[in-house]
Amino acid sequence: MATLTRISEDQLRVFLDEYSELGNLVGFAGIPEGSVNSNYRVETSAGAYFLRVYEEQAFEGARNEGITLLHLSAHGVPCEAPLLRNDGERTGHIAGKPAALFAWCAGGMRCQASVSTADTAQVGAALARIHVAGSAMAGRTGRFGPAELRLRLDRIAAAADHPTLAAEAEPLRQALDANEARRRSDLPKGLVHGDLFRDNVLWDEKGTIVTLLDFESACSGAFVFDLAVTVLSWCVGDALSPELARAMVSGYESVRPLTAEEREGLHAEACFASLRFAITRITDFAMRGDEAGPRTIKDYRRFILRYQSLTAMGPDGLSRMLFKN
Repeated sequence: MATLTRISEDQLRVFLDEYSELGNLVGFAGIPEGSVNSNYRVETSAGAYFLRVYEEQAFEGARNEGITLLHLSAHGVPCEAPLLRNDGERTGHIAGKPAALFAWCAGGMRCQASVSTADTAQVGAALARIHVAGSAMAGRTGRFGPAELRLRLDRIAAAADHPTLAAEAEPLRQALDANEARRRSDLPKGLVHGDLFRDNVLWDEKGTIVTLLDFESACSGAFVFDLAVTVLSWCVGDALSPELARAMVSGYESVRPLTAEEREGLHAEACFASLRFAITRITDFAMRGDEAGPRTIKDYRRFILRYQSLTAMGPDGLSRMLFKN
């Protein structure tokens, strides 16, 4: 959420005092994008910065995200680590919650209509670099596994004030249970981004990735699940685009070739990804009120349609679309 946690000018000044050479506070404003954390653009006499207030992570989780970003950036992943504070940490507190300050990265985001095969190939390669760099990292357990999603479905089913949403709970639960039996346990795992949507990648005017954003959902998981999330995020307009999806997979494999097990398991992971985002978009967007102020609304029905399309396509259909052999 943009401003789920409202901060005052006095609170922000105290927070900024923990950094050197930031100059004087000029102004700040909430950023509508985002689904979990409170994000702000902060202007000082020294420049512009991005403030993230962590809404769901405790201090140690937010701190570990900073450590992860430092590791990834040192291994060639285009990402920004939080700024170093005077106390030697990269995470502090504001309004009683963990918070981190980042340099503001200039760049633009892609709308779906403008995404090209060159773009998806770059994104695929960048995602693979995360996986290579994070293959030996002990990431935290993800917050969106089947057990956690079932708890969210319980909340959805009990939402008497949202009868249309409540009616979605049982079909989603049945789909989640059926797909879980198809997922492989032998897939290569390591650090995954988990949320590499179009609004989490910034581009320069030459069409090159400037930085990857929002490692809030980064955790230990199957690499091919992360690839499936990214394909479904970048390569779907009215339907899944074979050209965009093939370019993304090709870009990924130029850095990290998929194993035979990953190719076989991709369809079930893509179905799970569709269900994961359908469920969390219901709880994080459709069931939320306006208490967070202006924000971007993300439609859960888009991911239900992705799941239905993948189910109709089947594993063989997806494999034929993405791979030459």
